[in-house]
Amino acid sequence: MPVIYEIRIEGQLNPGWSDWLDGMTITLLESSETLLTGPLADQAALLGLLMKLHNFGLLLLAVKRSPMPASG
Repeated sequence: MPVIYEIRIEGQLNPGWSDWLDGMTITLLESSETLLTGPLADQAALLGLLMKLHNFGLLLLAVKRSPMPASG
């Protein structure tokens, strides 16, 4: 079951990178950080996204996992 992830990284990414980052929503923060938010299918998808960030040399600051909101 997909869950929502919030991934905070150092620096500010261009919001146009959303497709490259598995459709995550990109929010630029005043603290010269970027927040990536969105659903990921499983741990493998999370690892793949984290590897993309790592391979691009981006500094990971935090990862937060939340359950998907109930629809209804």
